[in-house]
Amino acid sequence: MTEFTVSGRWQARDGWESFEKTLDAENEDVAVEHTYAEFGSKHGLKRTQVEISEVAQ
Repeated sequence: MTEFTVSGRWQARDGWESFEKTLDAENEDVAVEHTYAEFGSKHGLKRTQVEISEVAQ
C-alpha cells in the first residue's frame, strides 16, 4: 500500500477548519473514501460538510 496525504477543510461549529491526514491506501480513491468515512464516524459529518482539496502521494 502507498501513503497518501489528504488535505482540505471541514465544517465545524465555528466555521470551516482545515485538515491534513496521512494514511495508507491502495489508491487515491480509497484514500478519499477513508477520509470521508473517518469524518463521518468521528464527527458525525455528511460528505457535503467535508471538502477535499488535494490528495498527494
